[in-house]
Amino acid sequence: MALNNTVLYDYQKRWLNDKSRFKVAMFARQTGKTFTTTLEIVLDCLEAEANGERTRWVILSRGERQAKEAMNEGVKRHLEAMGIVCEVLEVPFKEDTTINALEVIFPNGSKITALPANPDTARGFSANVFLDEFAFHQDSREIWKALFPVISAGWKLRVVSTPNGKGNKFYELMTDLNNNEWSRHSVDIYQAVADGLPRNVEQLRVGLNDEDAWAQEFELKWLDEASSWLSYDLIDGVEHSHAGLPFHYTGNPCFVGVDIGVRNDLFIIWVIELVGDVFWTREITALKRASFATQDAELDRVFAEYRVLRCCIDQTGLGEKPVEDAKRRFGEYRVEGVIFTQTNKMMLATLGKEVFEDKRLRIPQGDKALREDLHKLKKVTGANGQPRFVAERDSQGHADRTWACFLALYAASDVKQPVAPLARKPRRSQQLSEGY
Repeated sequence: MALNNTVLYDYQKRWLNDKSRFKVAMFARQTGKTFTTTLEIVLDCLEAEANGERTRWVILSRGERQAKEAMNEGVKRHLEAMGIVCEVLEVPFKEDTTINALEVIFPNGSKITALPANPDTARGFSANVFLDEFAFHQDSREIWKALFPVISAGWKLRVVSTPNGKGNKFYELMTDLNNNEWSRHSVDIYQAVADGLPRNVEQLRVGLNDEDAWAQEFELKWLDEASSWLSYDLIDGVEHSHAGLPFHYTGNPCFVGVDIGVRNDLFIIWVIELVGDVFWTREITALKRASFATQDAELDRVFAEYRVLRCCIDQTGLGEKPVEDAKRRFGEYRVEGVIFTQTNKMMLATLGKEVFEDKRLRIPQGDKALREDLHKLKKVTGANGQPRFVAERDSQGHADRTWACFLALYAASDVKQPVAPLARKPRRSQQLSEGY
């Protein structure tokens, strides 16, 4: 089948020319993995049509937007490049759901369907299947269990993605080299450029300005358990434009986490307000090289401006006296010191991660320093085989914001039900202070 001037690079040709029933590929970002696989799907349908046969393909994408992109920027674009007029139909997936599927139907009955991936949609067809960006699918193992019987009667399976850590089915498919049923392809950014893709590698790396993201999404490295405790996906999932703005405080109960820092590390106060069952960040105070008197004054202000039910403070090392002083000022029952033993750090980190995973927290949107701080904390295995948490120290601290956040969530962990808000709204508090 002629491709009508479609430019294909060598790595794309290798993928297209591989006729294996089961194929899995790991491609760097923006190297045309969806474009290439949808071309294979279109060519397969046209071949069936030319032979008087019909076939069916289902594209399962990570979300509705990605399904539309696969259909409109992939399938439809290829057909139009070949001079074939097509109409993309939007049809209900099932009568009792709100999920819509996009379809292209060929004259002889071959069909391509694209829709968001979940265990229910994976069960709904007998067809060849393309799992697009599979490492990023929620419930990837449940989708896999639902899907595999669908293709058991001789259908083909294509699985393509960039890496997304080791905790998903895509990682297993790419690394289980004892399973010879799968044909595996791997194209990092360097291979793609060597094969003709016009990209300035150094410009991309510098522009991204994130070594972890570069390693994973462009160099195709698996981030192991020593990688970030909070992934960027988890961080992205709880960002909100209204978080971190004190004037949005509605008078509900608040919980405070304080990470003590005097010299190189930051002193952080993180305030969260319980609204329904969601913890909204109302303020993050970050002070560098602030005196204990200044730190005490900031904590006094927070207690004056918010309805603080409980405050948890890092009591390790320099935190002994601030905790003692805070208990005297605000009461033993409102202030708790937490010594950062490895056991307590594991407890705090696990609690914090669960709240991020459940999306029960809202944090400021687009705050680069905050995002990097949250992403900085790493879990490693110590010499004795026990897990511990580490964070690289730089000018922005030592994951100080992260621990203050976890302390605030721990302060709120005993809350059983929402408490009625105040009758009036507190006065607007000042914006966070930084740069001392």
